[in-house]
Amino acid sequence: MDRLVKVEAAEIIIHYLPNNSRSSSQPFKVTNLMHTMSVAVHVTTDPPSPLFLTSHSILPPLSSSHFTLPLSPSPTLDPSILPNLRLIVRSTMLPTGKADSDDLRRLFSKPGVHIFRDASVPIFLVGLSVARSLLRLPQFHPFLLSKALTACSPSDSSSLLLLSAASSSPAPVISTLITAGADVNVRDSDGKSPLSLAVLSGDVDAVNILVSSGATVDPAVDRLMHVAAGMGWTEVMEALVACYGGVNWADLTDDLGRTVVHASALAGQLGALGFCVVSASGDPDRADVNGWTPLHCAASEGHLDAVEFLLDRSIFTKYAVTKGAMKTPYDLAADGGHEHLYEALRLGDALHRSARLGDAHGLESCVERGVAVDARDQNGWTPLHRAAFKGRIEAVRSLIECGAEVDPEDHRGYTPLRLAVETGNAEVTLCLIAHGARANLKGFRGEYKGLKPGFYFPAKYSVAPHATLENTVSIRT
Repeated sequence: MDRLVKVEAAEIIIHYLPNNSRSSSQPFKVTNLMHTMSVAVHVTTDPPSPLFLTSHSILPPLSSSHFTLPLSPSPTLDPSILPNLRLIVRSTMLPTGKADSDDLRRLFSKPGVHIFRDASVPIFLVGLSVARSLLRLPQFHPFLLSKALTACSPSDSSSLLLLSAASSSPAPVISTLITAGADVNVRDSDGKSPLSLAVLSGDVDAVNILVSSGATVDPAVDRLMHVAAGMGWTEVMEALVACYGGVNWADLTDDLGRTVVHASALAGQLGALGFCVVSASGDPDRADVNGWTPLHCAASEGHLDAVEFLLDRSIFTKYAVTKGAMKTPYDLAADGGHEHLYEALRLGDALHRSARLGDAHGLESCVERGVAVDARDQNGWTPLHRAAFKGRIEAVRSLIECGAEVDPEDHRGYTPLRLAVETGNAEVTLCLIAHGARANLKGFRGEYKGLKPGFYFPAKYSVAPHATLENTVSIRT
């Protein structure tokens, strides 16, 4: 004989309600299979848990009785027991047919061949508290969660969906809750939806499931693209595009009038910035309510890659000023001590200005601070072009001493030497030639305009050793 009793239950369902002493399982039937002998029965759980009250009983021959598995008066749920929780019915023969509670406890406390394990039935706790406990487990148990949700209202499932989206629960959890009736567009007390919470957690799988399940975006309230852009989550941004329909999300602004381009620039998220500007045609020059462009945002935080990206797509925004304080992106970079941005934003301009004014000290200061001595402006002019054009001999000397290239060509093929010749700056011309500038460049007419007849090289200039009649300048008399 392998068992003494039969248990008629495929599973045990208990609606768990915290602090409710009346919680118990549905009744299940236990029948004594012995024809002539009484059987003692012990109902317990595996693993043992203080959550449940165990019970003992005596069944006369061939009799049946209904049992329940009650919870203790102050039940505390340990979620770790949920995945493997089972009802255990043990039995042993009782020839006398009589025993009190203490006798039965002693009888079942002694293991041996006289104790039969007649039934092992899975126990499923259901209800909102159980579902919450399951979500706290490190491993997801979809079947147990589905069971627990059978006793939850759609409102309960929706609250769990908000919780799961906020805590980066696995995507299958999101799917299970939606299947159980959770509202994908429910909002919490702060006005956040499951989709907005999933975006905040950066969970692209959850975002995809919510979007495919009908989650919507309210452009007047939700700044989901701003959030994703600020975190650099381009995959999340791509998943969100479907929520906006025909609305150009790249032009949507927040309370400060900032677009998604501003948000990605402020955070220095180059991938998101490219997605906004290149893929979605976001405006890199748009100013917010305070006059800040995306370049102002990137410069204020010291994001060099973002600054260079934006400068490549705009000519004038580096000169744009904010409202009130009237600050350029360079000014904001300087305020923040972001010296690595100076060359890109302004030091090149400062170097050109010093060259134009003949400020040799200013030139040297710029170079010492890291600006490229051959930095070009929008016309392809280097500082040496500008100094030569203005006839600033000290600036020319200083630039050459700092390593400036003597024959750079601008966008039209003009060199500093040609500019010096055409503007009649003889001393600058001779200085450039003395340092190797070539007069036989393409388009050079080989003559000085405006120089007086009989002009000669002052003794303080020495012509470069490689200079010949062909690469010096003829003086028309």
